[in-house]
Amino acid sequence: MAKRQNSNLPLSEALNEFIKENKLQKGMDKVDVREAWVKLMGNGVNNYTTGVELKNETLFISLSSSVLREELSLGKSKIISLVNEELGRELVKKLVLR
Repeated sequence: MAKRQNSNLPLSEALNEFIKENKLQKGMDKVDVREAWVKLMGNGVNNYTTGVELKNETLFISLSSSVLREELSLGKSKIISLVNEELGRELVKKLVLR
C-alpha cells in the first residue's frame, strides 16, 4: 500500500497514480478499446459484433456476419486510425477481423 501523502491531489491524478502503482494500465486499455469500438461503429456494426479483444497492440474483432467482415476489412487502416484517435494515443497497430 502506498504511503499517504499530506498534499491535496485532484481525483484524476490520484486515480492515475493508483493505476500506475498497481500496474492496471493494460486492463484499462482493454476497457477503453471496447468503449471506443462501440462509440465509433454505432448500432449497425455493434449488433453483429460478438467480441472485442486487445492483445499486444493487436485488436481482435469477432463478427457474426461474413459480409460485414469483408466490408470492414477494406478499411482496416482507417479503423485503426479512428480507434487510436479516439483513445488519444497509438495503442492499436494491427486489426484482425474474425
